[in-house]
Amino acid sequence: MDYGQDVLAGEWRLPRKGTIPDVEAERDLVVEDPDSGFCGAVVACGKDEVTLEDRFGKRRVFPLAKAGFLIDGRPVTLVRPVPRLSGRQVRSASGSIAVRDHKARVALESRIYVEGVHDAELVEKIWGHDLRVEGVAVEFLEGIDDLPKIVEEFEPGPGRRLGVLVDHLVPGSKESRIAAQISSPHVLIAGHPYIDIWAAVKPQAVGIKAWPQVPRGFDWKEGVCSRLGWPGDTRAAWKRILGGVKSWADLEPELLGRVEELIDFVTVKE
Repeated sequence: MDYGQDVLAGEWRLPRKGTIPDVEAERDLVVEDPDSGFCGAVVACGKDEVTLEDRFGKRRVFPLAKAGFLIDGRPVTLVRPVPRLSGRQVRSASGSIAVRDHKARVALESRIYVEGVHDAELVEKIWGHDLRVEGVAVEFLEGIDDLPKIVEEFEPGPGRRLGVLVDHLVPGSKESRIAAQISSPHVLIAGHPYIDIWAAVKPQAVGIKAWPQVPRGFDWKEGVCSRLGWPGDTRAAWKRILGGVKSWADLEPELLGRVEELIDFVTVKE
């Protein structure tokens, strides 16, 4: 998108009060963040954040209330779209347009792997419709300690891509060191920063103010249950958490962007 030689020229940073219009962050609306220079289309909009995707498929999450996004070179403030009733389009839990009367499709050779059964159940609840439309199967690994061997056995290649969703993929973590061992261009490892998929669910969806801090050396899930006063059965706790998730808006953007990135990666036409 061409905004001229200097998109930051002028005095848009210091506008008169009330001169920056509100614009609903509708899907496919193209905007630019002048601070970073990132330009992309809206692909998701939550209560407090908006996700943009550029023409190369790269996604970034920005605060929704931030003033100064650019549309055609003019500053705007993005706001969450107002829901509109329509008998023509139905949205899936991920926010995509639901495909009516869709028949089962033969699964692609490409796959998405997640760490555990909770990850798989959450992905199914939000993106299950999208995955079935695309013919993508999701499998869980029960941890990623053996990921390099698992990738080798999968034999990724053209038309046989592998996407892996990893918990706690932050610099210096065990997970990041394992992921660094994978170099195939047909494998994409994408991760969120949370120690467990539980914490990628927004606390408000579960009816709590925040996820409690659990000291190192303690089992994180058991520590969460103890500090929240929940029964010690982690399976019951997960059922409670999953039951609070109704749509993509109940998940943190760091997870939303990564799962959508993996789906795009494994469904690309080569």
